[in-house]
Amino acid sequence: MSYSPYSAPHAEPIDADALLLQLRRKQGTWVEWGQACSQLQKAGYKPDRIFEETGFEPVQQNQVMVAAQVYTSLTKAEINETVRSHFYQKGSDILYEFRILTQPQRVAAAEFSLDRNLDADQAHELAKAIKDFSRSSPAQGFSQHPGDIMAYQCWKSAREHKDIQERSRLIAKGLRYAHSASARQNLEHLLTDFTVIAQKTAPRLPVYRLESADESPRVIPVVGQLPLTLDDWKAVPFIEPLDPFGVVRSEGASAFVAVPGWAMIRGMGDPVALLGNSDQLPQSISERSETLLMLVDRHQREWDSDRYFLVEIDGQLELQWSETEPDRPILGQLVLILRPHRILDEDFTKELWQVEE
Repeated sequence: MSYSPYSAPHAEPIDADALLLQLRRKQGTWVEWGQACSQLQKAGYKPDRIFEETGFEPVQQNQVMVAAQVYTSLTKAEINETVRSHFYQKGSDILYEFRILTQPQRVAAAEFSLDRNLDADQAHELAKAIKDFSRSSPAQGFSQHPGDIMAYQCWKSAREHKDIQERSRLIAKGLRYAHSASARQNLEHLLTDFTVIAQKTAPRLPVYRLESADESPRVIPVVGQLPLTLDDWKAVPFIEPLDPFGVVRSEGASAFVAVPGWAMIRGMGDPVALLGNSDQLPQSISERSETLLMLVDRHQREWDSDRYFLVEIDGQLELQWSETEPDRPILGQLVLILRPHRILDEDFTKELWQVEE
């Protein structure tokens, strides 16, 4: 198989034109749309390009893709045929909400949502209630049935409210959902028991938002330590970072390195990293030898007299500059050489109390 830096490894061939036409004409069901979007994205089509070709917005692509995965998990379980048939035709917004649930929970939630004709907001509430119920130790009298789980959440919230009107609203809502007689009894008891049970507030989550692109590192595959061969170069997988955090996936034995998200690095089309010593460079940059990280863009393979390039010479990879266009294939353009951070006082960094103001 010939080497190509533009295609993902082990990508299954697809008829992209047929899939794009299907989406453009909205042929088939939403499940098929989700499967088509998934196939296109796995083949390297970005959501924005699919949107331009078909009119399916990225958020809509994500919904039908995720919901289609939920639907597939339902079909692999013992689910009522009426429910399966219904959601095959419509309800992607409902199934999308059940993505956080396990397969058995999804089956119960799907059957209950159809039986009660829940909308997307109610399905979201149901999914959250089921998830919370599975993590807690619920009071006696509430079963695992989705109706009882919703009733439990209403019962729990009602006990926390002093306001009689809000308390009554929650009790009435819980009674509409309650499945078992014991769940109904627990709710009805609150009509005469006005004790307020304050719940302990959960601690705040340690959330931090990245403020700039420079704070988001870019993960780059590492070829290895020089000297290297062309086979080493070809063995490096193509990776595509997944938004919004740049998560990468790869198959086989691979090494990766995270580098700062500087503009020149974000602009690399197909970045690859090589390790080497400063004395292996075409010109001297230091009096003493030190390990360097060289970033090469496999996408840039056109000669430029102002750039260094990676080429193969006698079976080995080498960095080279040429005043005129070389007569051998260019494997990639050198974008940046990173020198390791120099710590003048290593003991200083171990003192946790010494921080910048």
